[in-house]
Amino acid sequence: MSEQGPMTPDPGRPAPFDQNPWPGQPGYQPLGLPGSPENEPPQEPAPEENLASAFAAAEVAAEAEPGAEGEYPGEHAEGELRIPVGYSTIEGFPSGGGREVAIAVSRFNGEITSALLESALSELGRLGVGGDAITIMPVPGAFELPLAAMALSKSRRYSCVVALGCVIRGETPHFEYVAGEAASGVLLAGLETGVPVAFGVLTVDTIEQAEARLGKGAEAVRSALEMADAFGRLRVVSGG
Repeated sequence: MSEQGPMTPDPGRPAPFDQNPWPGQPGYQPLGLPGSPENEPPQEPAPEENLASAFAAAEVAAEAEPGAEGEYPGEHAEGELRIPVGYSTIEGFPSGGGREVAIAVSRFNGEITSALLESALSELGRLGVGGDAITIMPVPGAFELPLAAMALSKSRRYSCVVALGCVIRGETPHFEYVAGEAASGVLLAGLETGVPVAFGVLTVDTIEQAEARLGKGAEAVRSALEMADAFGRLRVVSGG
């Protein structure tokens, strides 16, 4: 059996584990974990034209997606209610002919609430409610709106009541208390009296958001008149 001389290392092959230098020996290099950045091959930077194309595609997608600048994503879905045929329906319409309307409006944040009131009055006039059929009750703030709405509703003088106000978030929990109580109190006024009470109170984070929603006054008017008309039709159907 012939003896073999020492093997000549192949420079193209990695040295076996037992021939690698140990920590402290010359030439020692720590081994990185698989998948670590130092073990991954270097990647070439993306060409500038590819980056430009990606940015352009992102801008086009942003413009095409709902919720772009000027819109408020998640506020409502598009489309109208579809009622299947063959069912009896009691539906009201925002008609102001022959109706008296009361408006409770907050003095606080007066610049915004004045614009809400102007929007509501303009819509009432457009829908056929004359100035002599409108009563306006100013109150100190949004917290007092439920009490005013309740008193106006209990008078039984008005076909519907519109509550207008604006609550802007600040640095304290005051916003949550006022906005929540205003909403629940206005709802309670309608539930206890059976008179439609529309909630036209803005609950926003900034003045800019409030200014973008001043049409809430007109919207509240349409809601109140529609419910008043629906209740009138219900009384006709039920013989009341």
